[in-house]
Amino acid sequence: MTQVRHARRYPGVTDGCAGCRRPNVDYQRLPASKEASIHIAMIRLMLRFLAWAFLSLSVLSNILKERDPFSWSQLLPLPQLLDIVGHKRRKRAKSQTMLFNSIEFLVFFAIVFTIYYFPPLQNLQVPILIIASFIFYSWSAPALLLILLLSIIINATVSFQVARISDKKQRLFWALSGVVLNVLILSLFKYAGLLTNFVADVFNIARTEGSLAYLFLKLPLPLGISFYTFEGISLIVDVLTQKDKSETDSNAYVSPNFTQHLLNTSFFISFFPNLLSGPILKSKTFYPQIAPKYFQDIPGNFIFRSLVVGYFLKMVIADNLKDYTFWISFPYYQGFGPITNLTLLFGYSIQIFADFAGYSLIAIGFAAALGYKIPDNFDFPYISRSLSEFWRRWHISLSTWLRDYLYFPLGGNRKGKIRTYVNLMTVMTLGGLWHGAAWSYAVWGIYHGFGLAVERFFGFDKSKNKSQEPNQAKTKPIWQQLLFDSLSVLGIFSFVSLGWLLFKLPRFEEAVDFAVTLVRNYKIRPGWSQIIPTLIFSIPVVIYHIPHFPTWKNMMKQESTKNGQKVWSLYQDLALGIMLAMIFLNSGSSKQFIYFQF
Repeated sequence: MTQVRHARRYPGVTDGCAGCRRPNVDYQRLPASKEASIHIAMIRLMLRFLAWAFLSLSVLSNILKERDPFSWSQLLPLPQLLDIVGHKRRKRAKSQTMLFNSIEFLVFFAIVFTIYYFPPLQNLQVPILIIASFIFYSWSAPALLLILLLSIIINATVSFQVARISDKKQRLFWALSGVVLNVLILSLFKYAGLLTNFVADVFNIARTEGSLAYLFLKLPLPLGISFYTFEGISLIVDVLTQKDKSETDSNAYVSPNFTQHLLNTSFFISFFPNLLSGPILKSKTFYPQIAPKYFQDIPGNFIFRSLVVGYFLKMVIADNLKDYTFWISFPYYQGFGPITNLTLLFGYSIQIFADFAGYSLIAIGFAAALGYKIPDNFDFPYISRSLSEFWRRWHISLSTWLRDYLYFPLGGNRKGKIRTYVNLMTVMTLGGLWHGAAWSYAVWGIYHGFGLAVERFFGFDKSKNKSQEPNQAKTKPIWQQLLFDSLSVLGIFSFVSLGWLLFKLPRFEEAVDFAVTLVRNYKIRPGWSQIIPTLIFSIPVVIYHIPHFPTWKNMMKQESTKNGQKVWSLYQDLALGIMLAMIFLNSGSSKQFIYFQF
């Protein structure tokens, strides 16, 4: 335990690009001086050249180092049928999952991209992506593709019937049936083990091999089932609400031909960039995008930025931090003092952001390369000054889904204060359980729900005076605003980081023991060999958030000039070049994305 065993490191491979949410900057504006304009253009060209040079060398070196990078055993893995009948507990052949940061995925995407934009096949773009998505999903466990296909058939059939039927009661019946079927499938494969253990403990039921309880405990957890189930529910509800608003008009995105609708629904639910870990798509924003795409319309600069930042967050930050946050697993944290454990918990908070935000940016970049815009999932959440603001910035696709399809239908805040608090607690508890089949996740949801309720009770919700921020920046002294914002951000970050403990230690008794250790081990000296690397790899994420810090952002709005925008643009390009170099020079050992387990 006294010596950190670092995993073998090797350069990551990416054809990447990057996209971070930055202030709108007109990159076409040139400085007044022609000479300065030429210098900036040369610097940008040099950075791009170095980026592609690093890319080419890295890909070549990885291919040369792999003895058998494209073996048939990887290309055609045997179906793990025994997983379904109960021989392995929620194991998914993790080593064979096609990760975004793997050479397999880059080769796969290059092939798909080439075929997709091949002019003679332009009319077959949707079927091409459907087939590619099925291959991508079935890479590690082909048998689990059947569950995805079942979800597609159910949601396509139900949404088609809801759009076609004119009688309101029959439409509601079909919609409710579809939602219930989606929930039942999700519950069976994700929560059967949790509920089985609970019932078996209460009624003292044996879980011997061959019993029904044993079978439920051995059901596999299909990758991405939480995400594509929510997408299916959104399709049914969106079609129902649109049909109710205009009973005479046909639905805007449900084709009158069932075959075509089945094709579109298969594409919507199985779209591989976001299939495994989101962002969660909504049918009303995705279906209208289904149309022929052209190579010349690709937003190259946006894709480059999205992929570079995404791969940097995942491969450099998250994959390196995991080697140190490992030590707050049970029972290792018991040997560290409070300063070390709190620093590692801070590092895990940074890691989970870098891992999930990195995945989302990579997914957004690859989707854009195929001509589709999927929603942003993170808006610099660790600068939030209230918990409600945090949930507007963190996992945006999930929080908006819970708001639109659960919180509002329950009544939202329109039925009195008591009902509002009940709705908040209900939604956040279910949102916690969405993350995992363990009671600790429900406790995590209750923890956040309680925080939101207290915040609303005392009127600390920043959304009420969001529009007043610029005026406040003018009337308050800058030091006072900076102090107030810093304390607010620090408080919310501490609250959120403490909650992540239930993700790192899903067994509730271990999380409690960790909290006790903070007091019990007060005499143990700080472990600098864990603290210093954790802080070093956390600093880039802090810097990533600083330009969007409330006080800083208000100052930039007031003092923005053309020269300032040009300098900011140059800094962005320089930062991208540094991040790209770090991806190839200091990536951590490859690890599956954290949210794959959800």
